[in-house]
Amino acid sequence: MAADFVAGNRLTLLESGREYFPALLAALAGAEREIYLESYIFADDPVGHEVASALCAAARRGVIVNVTVDGFGARNFAEDFRPRLAEAGVRSLFYRPEIGRFHFQRHRLRRLHRKLVVIDGRIAFVGGINIVDDDNAPEEMRPRYDYAVRIEGPVLAQVHHAARRMWEIVTWVNFRRRFRLAPIVKPCCEAVGDQRAAFLIRDNIRHRNDILHAYIDAIDAAVDEILIANAYFLPGIRFGRAIFAAARRGVRVTVLLQGKSDHPLLHYATQTLYATGLKAGIRIFEYEKSFLHAKVAVIDGKWATVGSSNIDPFSLLLAKEANLVVHDRRFAGELRASLYTAMQDGSREMLAEDILRQPWPSRLLRWLSYGIVRLLVGIAGYGDRHWRAEDRVKPPSPER
Repeated sequence: MAADFVAGNRLTLLESGREYFPALLAALAGAEREIYLESYIFADDPVGHEVASALCAAARRGVIVNVTVDGFGARNFAEDFRPRLAEAGVRSLFYRPEIGRFHFQRHRLRRLHRKLVVIDGRIAFVGGINIVDDDNAPEEMRPRYDYAVRIEGPVLAQVHHAARRMWEIVTWVNFRRRFRLAPIVKPCCEAVGDQRAAFLIRDNIRHRNDILHAYIDAIDAAVDEILIANAYFLPGIRFGRAIFAAARRGVRVTVLLQGKSDHPLLHYATQTLYATGLKAGIRIFEYEKSFLHAKVAVIDGKWATVGSSNIDPFSLLLAKEANLVVHDRRFAGELRASLYTAMQDGSREMLAEDILRQPWPSRLLRWLSYGIVRLLVGIAGYGDRHWRAEDRVKPPSPER
């Protein structure tokens, strides 16, 4: 499905929690009728408790507050927050509750990875930032580096519909009945600015490839520059072909990835692709200043996306994701400038000689990591149809 861009929006780029949480808390404090909040993680830390307090205060003054968290990412939410929230009148649900740390099922990898908030149908937040303190990480990885967008305007209709629909679905799955929903708050869709945007989701029904197709369409149309910053980057064949084709026709392609990772398996698997990318003329940087959690891109200084979707099989084939896509030079320029500042201040460019100097055990480890990731995707039921050997960007063999 093509991105449905609508004009008349006012968008505010928010960099990491230091900008996001003050804006979110202010909006929650002003809520009058309805709040939907979705998060993969809802951490038991100062930020988590501050957001929980704001949600409780809203519920006590009569706002209908609906919170949906992922059953794996927020698996301690029931003990850490649920009783307190319920006492205040906040309604909360789990998406696919965790059934046991060592009890594996193929559906376990299908997670609610979206991070979005909709308030009174007039303000929304979309991005990659969970309800977690930027400093809630190992010391060498602080602070977390990420992005979100504050949204006002006509595109709110798309965001509000997605949030309400998710609440309805998870309610039915949890209780096997229709939860009595409050009357629909009509989103405020009047033009309040001059920026064009579209809200895209990824699910397992009608919108399986919407985010992927938006990326590929923009990459195929690129004539000057493609700048991608992604926490977990392991593209399949269609994305890989689009990127390589852009590099061959002279587009400057730059990818900013994690230098410090909380998931070594994915980190090592991604590094198997470095040699192929460098050979194609793609510049690759690793962010080493702290933990890069962003999922953003800027193309030709006019197209940009900010959201929850990584460019890996878990986001593009399994998880429920949400991205805002923006067609606006001012917004894209601001995001581009922010990314280049991050690259200059805290990243290291990967060079071909770095790859060649790796000892063979290191190359073998990366190759095995790639194989394990493919195996996990196969177990989830997508290996044969979406991640066949011919349907991927091939990494170099471990002995090269």
